[in-house]
Amino acid sequence: MTTPVVPVRRPAARAAIAGRPSGNFAPLALTALLATLLWALAWAGPAQAKPVPEGFADLAEKLLPSVVNISTTQTVETGQGPQMPQFPPGSPLEDLFRDFFERHHPPRGQRNVTSLGSGFIIDASGLVVTNNHVIDGADEISVILNDDTVLKAELVGSDADTDVALLRLDTDRKLPALKWGDSDAARVGDWVIAIGNPFGLGGTVTSGIISAKTRDINAGRYDNFIQTDAAINRGNSGGPLFNMKGQVIGINTAIFSPSGGSVGIGFATPSNLAQGVLDDLQEYGRTRRGWLGVRIQTVTPEFAESLGLDKPRGALVASLTEDSPAASAGIRPGDVILAFNGQPVPEMRRLPRIVAETEIGQKVKAVVWRDGREQTVEVVVAELDEEQQASADPGDSGPAPQADVSGDRVAELGLTVQPPSRALSEQFGLDEGIEGLVVTDVDPDSGALAKGIRPGAVLAEVNQERLRTVDDLRREVEQAAKAGRKTVLALVLESGGEARFAALPIAPAE
Repeated sequence: MTTPVVPVRRPAARAAIAGRPSGNFAPLALTALLATLLWALAWAGPAQAKPVPEGFADLAEKLLPSVVNISTTQTVETGQGPQMPQFPPGSPLEDLFRDFFERHHPPRGQRNVTSLGSGFIIDASGLVVTNNHVIDGADEISVILNDDTVLKAELVGSDADTDVALLRLDTDRKLPALKWGDSDAARVGDWVIAIGNPFGLGGTVTSGIISAKTRDINAGRYDNFIQTDAAINRGNSGGPLFNMKGQVIGINTAIFSPSGGSVGIGFATPSNLAQGVLDDLQEYGRTRRGWLGVRIQTVTPEFAESLGLDKPRGALVASLTEDSPAASAGIRPGDVILAFNGQPVPEMRRLPRIVAETEIGQKVKAVVWRDGREQTVEVVVAELDEEQQASADPGDSGPAPQADVSGDRVAELGLTVQPPSRALSEQFGLDEGIEGLVVTDVDPDSGALAKGIRPGAVLAEVNQERLRTVDDLRREVEQAAKAGRKTVLALVLESGGEARFAALPIAPAE
């Protein structure tokens, strides 16, 4: 015989709180109170969780009028087709083949190419957001509203780095505009819906969840995508990604798909990133971004070990642009930027985004790792007025030139080095007055060779100490080995003056 579950009665709990029960009834009242509290706690969690939506019909009906289809027309040159075979003069086949080629292979000329995409209205006066790649190179842009009205649009401005474009419609109508949401507040697992024009099928609504955030898909320097499993296909580009409040938290931009169709991996530009870009496009017709003036590298585990960092994090400064904000602030090659303007820099690729979004002319604090400790410097952010390389992959320097292998060999690094001379400068094309030690030979089985060190490279610093003599290099290697470090951090100047850092493994002394 099973024991029935009896619900806890609230009156008993209230009586216990009031202190009315006495004598033998006190333990029973206390038990009832505890049971009531446990019951309340058990239901508190589910009550705070967002329920699974019963449907999206009401939300879709409200949002659809603000989502538009975009059609672009571009004039392109047609290629030259196959050449007609040559026949002897008067051959009866000549007329036959000429007629065939004129019908099936028209002569070189121009033709119009049409493409489709999506967009959405952000201002009642007729401002429309879409992707840059939807309208890039277009001669004409048309926007089709939800009621099938076709309006001409002009390009206000676009930004290729974030793949965002702003259009203005030629209309006197007051259009239904959408509201922006906070993409930073969105969480992985939240419900989202996408509306767009996949394969020309306008007004298509799909749903899913946020699968991941801050995705870097190597589309550009400012990658920070929201990943969703809501179905996104060709033609959805430029359309909105909504939260359950009907706010735009992303601009659908790309998909990962071996087949070309949706496989549940779509990417959207976050609203918090896009809004600043769109504000600049509306006001200036271009994007204004902050600029620091540093060339940076990824902090690898070897770099972190060489610098005494607890773990790989931050952005390693390889070189600075002359008279840049970073140079004026006293940032040095070898510094690791750990935080900028109050935001942590967990990895190298995050820094360009943070700097780009910083207000131009603002004085901000940067936390750098230098000499084994954190230090703070103040930087006045300037405007990026041309393409700056925010990161670099050292890569392979190519085949080694024929070298004069004379010099002093540092066995622990597998390198032969000597101070600069006129002969070495002529041989390797070094800048006049360069400081450091010139590498004249590299052991074929050394770790330095694997790190891209070649004859002609100049070791300017090791462990943030300038090198002038071979003894300077040996001393730094010896100190690192005594400290139990497996690598030394070398500032390497390649031919042409390009600077980068390399973690050179320390081998046991021969």
